[in-house]
Amino acid sequence: MSGQFPGASPQQRFRADKEVFNVQGKRWALSGARLQQIARETAVSLDDVSHGRPFTPHLDVWKVRDKVFLIITDDDPDLQIITVKADPHYGDALRRDHESITPGHYLDKRHWISIGPGTGITPELVEDLVYTSYDLAGGRKAEHS
Repeated sequence: MSGQFPGASPQQRFRADKEVFNVQGKRWALSGARLQQIARETAVSLDDVSHGRPFTPHLDVWKVRDKVFLIITDDDPDLQIITVKADPHYGDALRRDHESITPGHYLDKRHWISIGPGTGITPELVEDLVYTSYDLAGGRKAEHS
């Protein structure tokens, strides 16, 4: 882990697993575990949502009205990602601007993106991406707060 956070003390590296990491005035990324926790907390706050593991025990699949809007990859420390539905043009822009956003794992690469820990991945971005995916899958929330 020390390579991920240059100049950080062991205590700072431990804290980084739970929140946005900040050392010497530089903002680092969310940890994979925190990114996934924020996605789960956001999904559970939405209406008409269900989740389970229909494909494999390692994929936590979230649905709205039987349509997938979020997949959380569990039990793989090397692949701590979430996968969400995205407008193709917005997904292209996000992939261009964020190294840790890639074409979606498991699903149509045009309409899905995967987000891993990386620079610029904030709690607000994760929440927004989950809300947007929910809306695109057929859920409607009047206002996301």
